[in-house]
Amino acid sequence: MPELPEVEVSRLGIQPYLEQHIIQCVKVHNGKLRWPVPEEVQLLEGEKVLAVKRRAKYLLIESKHGTAILHLGMSGNLRVVDGAEPLKKHDHVEIILASGKSLRLNDPRRFGAFLWQGVGEDHSVFEKLGPEPLTELFTAEYLFEKSRGKKQPIKQFVMDNHVVVGVGNIYANESLFKAGIHPKKEAGKISLKRYQVLTPIIKETLSAAIKQGGTTLKDFAQSDGKPGYFAQELLVYGRKGEPCVSCETPLKEIRLGQRSTVYCSKCQR
Repeated sequence: MPELPEVEVSRLGIQPYLEQHIIQCVKVHNGKLRWPVPEEVQLLEGEKVLAVKRRAKYLLIESKHGTAILHLGMSGNLRVVDGAEPLKKHDHVEIILASGKSLRLNDPRRFGAFLWQGVGEDHSVFEKLGPEPLTELFTAEYLFEKSRGKKQPIKQFVMDNHVVVGVGNIYANESLFKAGIHPKKEAGKISLKRYQVLTPIIKETLSAAIKQGGTTLKDFAQSDGKPGYFAQELLVYGRKGEPCVSCETPLKEIRLGQRSTVYCSKCQR
């Protein structure tokens, strides 16, 4: 599943092709996504794209009449192609621009979304979302207060979108290793001092992934362009049984919330 850095790189990739450009039309080839594509998306026809933003893992394409909300789901991707290029299998929605380019949402499993938010409205998908991790609202003090009385393992706690958005499985694994915190430790038993270590590490880990993903931006202008997961040097994720980079103890793997969790039993307490 695309995580926050992948979605942010998608935003950066499509932004130059959309912002301040006129939308010629929106074509819905298959509207049966996670939720039915609403007819209101046709209000984008003839409109100038004012901004391309991101909230959690949703991409927002803003116009004066409202905002299209895109989610990549489990397997979706966006690519910018020449409008005359033939559709590929699973190209479900496309935004055709007056420039001759087309933004296409390709989603084999159809767990993605293409929704609409009118001016002055707040779509229900944004209800109860926590703060963005790369903003000033996400602090150690916030995490500490939010975690009081919580028996939930810290890994699941920081992956909860009601607490903070966009800290997915890969980056939760990596951040907890760097902070030396055992993924099963109860969130409510972690001290403010340790949250003061963890919080900036989460920010740095996500920021580094976005920066690394920026090298793939050229792919968005190619017919098969899709960011996927960028090549990353991961310290623990996907390295079960391999030696810890710090102490060489073999890394262990457990399941938390049905997600793979890799950690060092010696370095993480």
